Order: sequence, then C-alpha cells, then structure tokens
Amino acid sequence: MHSMQINSVDLTAMAVRTSQYPNDKLPEFLLVGRSNVGKSSFINTLINRKNFAYTSSKPGKTQTLNFYLVNKAFYFVDVPGYGYASGPQERQKKFGVMIEDYIKSRENLKCVFMLIDYRHKPTEDDVLMYEFLKFYNLNIKIIATKFDKVKKSSRDKQNKLIKDTLKLKEEEEFITFSTVSKKGKDEVYELINNLL
Repeated sequence: MHSMQINSVDLTAMAVRTSQYPNDKLPEFLLVGRSNVGKSSFINTLINRKNFAYTSSKPGKTQTLNFYLVNKAFYFVDVPGYGYASGPQERQKKFGVMIEDYIKSRENLKCVFMLIDYRHKPTEDDVLMYEFLKFYNLNIKIIATKFDKVKKSSRDKQNKLIKDTLKLKEEEEFITFSTVSKKGKDEVYELINNLL
C-alpha cells in the first residue's frame, strides 16, 4: 500500500458541454454518486485539502462537470449528484445527457468511482446508475462511504446487502471508505497508480 504525494490540485474546467472538456488527453477518473453521498468530502480527503471541492448548498445545483487536475498528471472529474428525481424532468434529462456525452467521448477515462452510502441499501437510483455505467463496459469501482458510521457487528450484513442489491459478482470487491479514519484512501490511490 503506498500513499500518493499530492503536490498540486487545480480546478481547471467546469464544463457543460463536450467542447469545454480539457483536451490534453490525461487519464481521467470519473466520480459519480447521489447528491448527499459525500462526494466533496471524498475528493477533499484524496487530495488532502480541507474545502477544495465544496458542496453547493442546494443539492443538485452544480450542473457542471468539474475537472480537478491532480499533480498535473490526471483528472478527477466530478459529476453533479444524481437522485433528485423530484426535480424538474428537464434537469434529470439534461443531466443524463451530460454524463452520456462525457462517457461516449472519453477514451482517456480510466475508471469510474461510484460512491454509495455504506449505511444504507443502495437506492433505485444507485442501481440504475450502476447498470447505466455497466452498459458502457466501463471500469467501475464502487466506493462505500461513511464506513465508520456502521457498527462492526452490522458490516457483514451491509456488505452482503450492497453486493446483492447491485448484483455484484463474487469477485467484484468494493472499497469501504471513511473520511474520518481515512480508511480506503490508500486503496483508491493504489487503484489510480495501477491505471496511470
């Protein structure tokens, strides 16, 4: 397990359409997850910054793909949180198109980190998102956040619930992650290193 030295992070692009994506062909790691799953905390933990990635106060308001250039070597690409299906249909549609445009046009996309909340059964939105990503044959890694909030005695049950709900294959391991204890951080680094 090796940690990664984070020397620089820049938010280089906030893109609404394909033409605004960076075109330097650096490896990219896409981050998807429900609005309240802790995506900003996940990014901040990985890049060792307190409030670099911030959550907008209105969930689902950030309607841009945010490209964070790390160590001038690769990008974290943060997608607006899904799971505000109560919002206008229009926005759901636009959001679906946004992610689809990105996925279809990125040969340099190395892996998708899909964040789910370890405390709960994956939602219908989670299942749909996972199936959507699988449809495009992407390299997907499930990250279960808020791991520290679940008692030791309940973890086997949670692991099974997550695997069953998302229909993960036996060998498909997910990473349990905690922004509190930093659990899972090195595993994510290792995965990134192996793909760079």
